[in-house]
Amino acid sequence: MAAPFEISGMGQKISISDEHHRLWKSISLTHIEYYAGDIIGFLLAWICLLPLALLVGFVTLILFRRDLHTLSFFVGQLCCEVVGFVLKNIIQESRPSFHNHGTTFTHYGMPSSHSQFMWFFATYTLFFLFVRLRRTGNFVTDTVWRAGIVVVVFLAAFLVSYGRVHLLYHTSQQVFWGAVLGILLAIIWFAVVMLVLTPLFPTVASWPVSEFLMIRDSTLIPNVMWFEYTSTRTESRARQRKLVTMKSQ
Repeated sequence: MAAPFEISGMGQKISISDEHHRLWKSISLTHIEYYAGDIIGFLLAWICLLPLALLVGFVTLILFRRDLHTLSFFVGQLCCEVVGFVLKNIIQESRPSFHNHGTTFTHYGMPSSHSQFMWFFATYTLFFLFVRLRRTGNFVTDTVWRAGIVVVVFLAAFLVSYGRVHLLYHTSQQVFWGAVLGILLAIIWFAVVMLVLTPLFPTVASWPVSEFLMIRDSTLIPNVMWFEYTSTRTESRARQRKLVTMKSQ
């Protein structure tokens, strides 16, 4: 039995043995390892957390906007992950250094889930911005900001893919085929959303359950952010005038 030690605080002393203290473990949602002193690996390890950040962003956006196309995008992203998981267990190709990492969730690495996730997201974003989203304002300005967003998301996809190889979680082939699969699934899913699901959005939005959950279809609105801003501003000014009129009576 290890010798106990004392922790003082709030006027009390609590005796805890070293053996009991060693039983405590931290809860970690995700953990990516890199070689100590590898600055590039450190940066890539953080960049490889982008899929998790995007998932949190998806959930937040859906909860606050409740738009059917955003929800469809998210469903496609989840389906992409399911396809990758199934293929991993069918192909069963090992990672390059499974035993050197203590934080991998599965022994299999073909295809790379991170690469597949990011290239699906980047490809779908490309089609969304240049096919689905209607142009507003100046053509040059409109094209520049869309192209800027596309460059950023594709650069992020490349860095995440490279990071998985650099950190020895995947081989180049596993990352490459993950990217190919993500791109193909994004193209297919975007076509399904545009040709099959979008015509159904008005009907789905009119369902009682959709009205209860405030799920909406903004397909025909060219600039949703500007529409929401102007609508809120108009309503706020109308209520302010009404309030002033009531006080003056």
